[in-house]
Amino acid sequence: MLKVERLRKSFGGVAAIDDVSLDFQPGTLSAVIGPNGAGKTTFFNLISGALRPDSGRILLDGEDIAGDSPSAIVRRGIGRAFQVASFFPSLTVEDSLMGALLAHRGQAAAVRSRFPPAETRPRAREVMAMLGLDAKADTLSRNLSHGDQKLLDIALALVLQPRVLLLDEPTAGMGPEERWQMIDKVYRLWERETMTLVFIEHDMDIVFKISQSVRVLCYGKVLAEGTPADIRANPAVIEAYLGTASQEAVA
Repeated sequence: MLKVERLRKSFGGVAAIDDVSLDFQPGTLSAVIGPNGAGKTTFFNLISGALRPDSGRILLDGEDIAGDSPSAIVRRGIGRAFQVASFFPSLTVEDSLMGALLAHRGQAAAVRSRFPPAETRPRAREVMAMLGLDAKADTLSRNLSHGDQKLLDIALALVLQPRVLLLDEPTAGMGPEERWQMIDKVYRLWERETMTLVFIEHDMDIVFKISQSVRVLCYGKVLAEGTPADIRANPAVIEAYLGTASQEAVA
């Protein structure tokens, strides 16, 4: 499904991603972890087209998409939600989702129409119900709570029916209870949609509870990959990251 081979990206001579090769099988739920500056968000930026790799390949169903534009990558079936939610602040939740669908179809001018194409509404409402946003359909996006803005950001990616969904710290900025509510929605979404879902997360309790596999980046390189049990017991990961992360998680 999604595979990266010998991916490299440097900034000012410093390698942010250095010879990274990873394989994400169809329908799997995977976490990418590592200390700050490990290259996690750069990795997502390369896959989603926000950055062009210096070298290496990004394969989706065997086709190299490295260097394609973000819109082309979305059309190929990769969606992404960001650490800082990205949405249409002056539109309602429902109109935002319909607008995303229209823009995806090259009909962005119809977003402000009094009578947008009716066929976009059922998909928007389906996704709102899926993420518990249906009661907020008529709420302006800018007036949503932080947690609901994060859900809307996920919904904007999901409404386009991606085969691969990248979530960059979906629980960032949330309290303990809200974090678990969010991750429960993410997990149920993955179960329902049977998509390939890859997420970046610093909360190790969440990572070890829901992930099927974990990939650890450190200084732009793959330090380790395996099941949660493998990663939890890996001496190199404990030394480089988990010792500190575990203390932070219980603090």
